[in-house]
Amino acid sequence: MFYERVGDIYILKYPISYHSTRYGKDVEAAAGMESDGATGARDIFSESWWIHDQLCDTGKWEDGELLTNWQASRVLSDILWSEGRYFRAVYWLFATFLGGGGECRKNGMFWIKKKRKK
Repeated sequence: MFYERVGDIYILKYPISYHSTRYGKDVEAAAGMESDGATGARDIFSESWWIHDQLCDTGKWEDGELLTNWQASRVLSDILWSEGRYFRAVYWLFATFLGGGGECRKNGMFWIKKKRKK
């Protein structure tokens, strides 16, 4: 397994890289990253929530370009779809878009509001 559970926290043991063919962008979740799993849902064995958490924690792609809440949710959905989790891909797309997003939400829901300094 590429992560371990310690109490209520998951710790990523190996880095996970993902290339979004939809957006032509890359993202990497680093080894040692901590996560609470699939927030508000049953945790599943998937790379989707690690990548989504990384995007929402930073609000940026690997190249530093900002992304929106919709883009982060679409990436999560794309990963779940590629894993054959079709219902969850659609359900979590809207659940994460409406209830999550972190830094991506601050960037904008569908469009980047303005260039943020950081």
